[in-house]
Amino acid sequence: MMKTPRPHRVPSARNSKTKEAGARLSHIDERGHARMVDVSGKAPTSRRAIAESFIRLSSKTMILIGRQKLPKGDAVEAARLAGILAAKRTPELIPLCHPLPLTHVDVKAELMRSGVRFTSTVSCSGPTGVEMEALTAVSIAALTLYDMVKAVEKGATISKIRLLEKTGGKSGTFRRRASMMHRRDAEDAEGAE
Repeated sequence: MMKTPRPHRVPSARNSKTKEAGARLSHIDERGHARMVDVSGKAPTSRRAIAESFIRLSSKTMILIGRQKLPKGDAVEAARLAGILAAKRTPELIPLCHPLPLTHVDVKAELMRSGVRFTSTVSCSGPTGVEMEALTAVSIAALTLYDMVKAVEKGATISKIRLLEKTGGKSGTFRRRASMMHRRDAEDAEGAE
């Protein structure tokens, strides 16, 4: 006999741990419910975020991309444009993100021996950061490239979706340490061999 799955239960407001979490976590209210943070009292500041993703591809697929010989056409340009569009639509995809007046979105694609690296740069002047927009841009760019190559390579692997840098706002500047990136990249290269 199959067991029926239990419904998701929201913690009671009487639970002191839930109250403590609500006080510490900006996206959780005192009842344990997800909420969009009220940023109306925050002054707009200049903000920027840079993110990256990587899609590992075979040398055969990379040759087809380089020669623009894929069945669906120019895969890299389609992926780049999809990433730009995705950054602008982030609040429609990520439930608790704020709609922001983006002032700049750029997605670059770097063809490498073992795949394609996407980087995005997103800027705005607003009350909250654009990290999610930058991460969404590189994620959708990589997913779009997968869609463009899946007819010739279904085993393509998307990885290294990560924030590289963010500036502006109360928390200041974040830059991923180069040693952190190189160590992770070396681990990925070992796993590919």
